[in-house]
Amino acid sequence: MRAFQVVSHDTAPRLVDLPTPEPAAGQIRVKIRACALNFGDLLMIKGTYQATPPVPFTLGMEVAGVVDALGPDTKGPAIGTRVLVFGGSGGLAEFGVYDAASAVPIPDMMSFEDAAAFPVAYGTSHVALDYRARLQPGENLLVLGAAGGVGLTAVELGKLMGANVIACARGADKLAVAQKAGADHLIDATDADIRAEVKALGGADVVYDPVGGEQFKAAFRACRPEARLLPIGFASGDIPQIPANHLLVKNLTVMGLYWGGYLAFRPEVIVGSMKTLFGWYGEGKLSPHVSHVLPLEESAEAYELLRSRKSTGKVVVAIN
Repeated sequence: MRAFQVVSHDTAPRLVDLPTPEPAAGQIRVKIRACALNFGDLLMIKGTYQATPPVPFTLGMEVAGVVDALGPDTKGPAIGTRVLVFGGSGGLAEFGVYDAASAVPIPDMMSFEDAAAFPVAYGTSHVALDYRARLQPGENLLVLGAAGGVGLTAVELGKLMGANVIACARGADKLAVAQKAGADHLIDATDADIRAEVKALGGADVVYDPVGGEQFKAAFRACRPEARLLPIGFASGDIPQIPANHLLVKNLTVMGLYWGGYLAFRPEVIVGSMKTLFGWYGEGKLSPHVSHVLPLEESAEAYELLRSRKSTGKVVVAIN
């Protein structure tokens, strides 16, 4: 089978030929039809992600496909079942082997591309806003990086949960995407005074931040008393330092969110969240935004779209 692999952290990933894997007990083999890319993949390529596998490894965290083989003493899901799997890696390949317990059946009306784009982006935003921050109707939600993979879902979910959504992104085109997803107010991060504009809107009750750097600092200073800040990631490359005395004065709460971490110590949080999200999708309340779909042979180009920030929402690699 073909797979897009990191063979060294000093060289670019490349397409390689590998033996088709066989599932062990408790595992399934999936014929992969779509794999969504994530910012964490770019960190894995450099070897700096918190969960980087040893080289060589196949990139691709979240996949959708069809079960085509079961390991010994594995009862299901049955061969032919359309499934979604968050595997952490291994998705940019024609086949992948995963624990059967990690596979989630895909709703009939959901395409493979939508399914692959779904778990990390929607799961991260829903667990962050609902389980961690307890976002309430009428609160001001500030979303940084609002046109990116997770940011756009935070806009969409925040609006669905009744918040007043302030979207911050770079450029009119990306802001237009955020507005379509439900943003009530738009801030162009290219040249705006984020702190001043957010304060003019009454300040932020919840800050959703996958960017870090100067944008986090501006958002931090625009918080209302008792606001909750959610560091999701640091796409800017700058991990900000938080002045504890400011937390004290405004009674602020900073709560980190690593969605994948819950799979290890509280998987029921992920299961409950995905059940809610699939229900909303089935009701037509969620519309995954996939800006680019490329073939496996163009995986390098797909990652460049992510690296250069030329994409909005999710980038998906389709595998036939």
